[in-house]
Amino acid sequence: MNPPDDRLLTLPEEAMSIRAKALVFRDAKSLALIEQIERVARTDASVIINGETGTGKELIARHIHCESGRSGPFVAVNCGSLSDSLVDAELFGHEAGAYTGASHARAGWFEAAQGGTLFLDEIGDLALPLQVKLLRVLQERQVTRLGSRRSLDIDVRLVAATHVDLPAAIEAGRFRRDLYYRLNIASITLPPLAERPSDILALAEFFVSTYSRKLGVPAARIGAAARQAMLGHAWPGNIRELENVIHFALIINKGPELQAESLRLRTIVPPGAQGVAPTSAPPLADPLEQLQQAIARLIATEPPQLYALIEERLLRLAFDHCFRNQVRTSALLGISRNVLRAQLKRFGFIGKRGQSLGAG
Repeated sequence: MNPPDDRLLTLPEEAMSIRAKALVFRDAKSLALIEQIERVARTDASVIINGETGTGKELIARHIHCESGRSGPFVAVNCGSLSDSLVDAELFGHEAGAYTGASHARAGWFEAAQGGTLFLDEIGDLALPLQVKLLRVLQERQVTRLGSRRSLDIDVRLVAATHVDLPAAIEAGRFRRDLYYRLNIASITLPPLAERPSDILALAEFFVSTYSRKLGVPAARIGAAARQAMLGHAWPGNIRELENVIHFALIINKGPELQAESLRLRTIVPPGAQGVAPTSAPPLADPLEQLQQAIARLIATEPPQLYALIEERLLRLAFDHCFRNQVRTSALLGISRNVLRAQLKRFGFIGKRGQSLGAG
């Protein structure tokens, strides 16, 4: 069980999310962070939440809404999942006949969040034309449905989240500077799970309790070797990865104690090796220097379509490295998911509907 001084945030059961479903604040860094979050929540300031996928950005956004005292609903929208052709209508609404297939008028997400909080996840994926409209809405506090000339007053607090480095995206021309400053009144950064060791164990205990109950088995104690394995793991998928690991471990584990072998983790520090410095590998040549030399050799051969050749190879390697996860790949490459999807389709790595076509 979690100590009484832990702070626990969980998603409601009906929340349709594939991201982190729980946050436990036990680590000193996390406890300081939740205090900052709750101070921000009591204001009407727009907020940007920065953090890797799976660190719990939606949980933080929901907590900001709950602590704000706003009477309206909390509405969560993933910008990266919106259709490029319909995102305008989804956000701002549309009138009947505004476009082919619009048989009746429909309120957008801003209207749906009236009096409450609109959470725009992965805002770094929003196309530039939509960024202009979003900026206008924030400045004028009004929204105009697609196909209408009448503006509607709105009272909505905006909380945005991204795994993208927005200042870098601004310099690359992919994100508007004026929108960034309008949104970034308050900024909250969620550290990766691996940087919060006390939270790792607290969350593991929470997920053991949760999934033991769902599976109808006695709650297993987490053994010392399993704890060490979890503390030594890098957790690239953050909280969502930890949840999946615990869920599967409880299915295959035998006995009253959760074993390290059941976690199926490749640890950074092998069990029993505390205090032993790892053997240093010989330094490698600068990878960028090696890449430059390889490209120079390619240029010397003057192959056709050299740029596309290099682009395709980079995309393939990054996509496979990220286990064909589009969110992680776009973060690694520093491009939006919309741009990534277009490139993946161009090179045939995913189909027209976005499904993976298998490893290349």
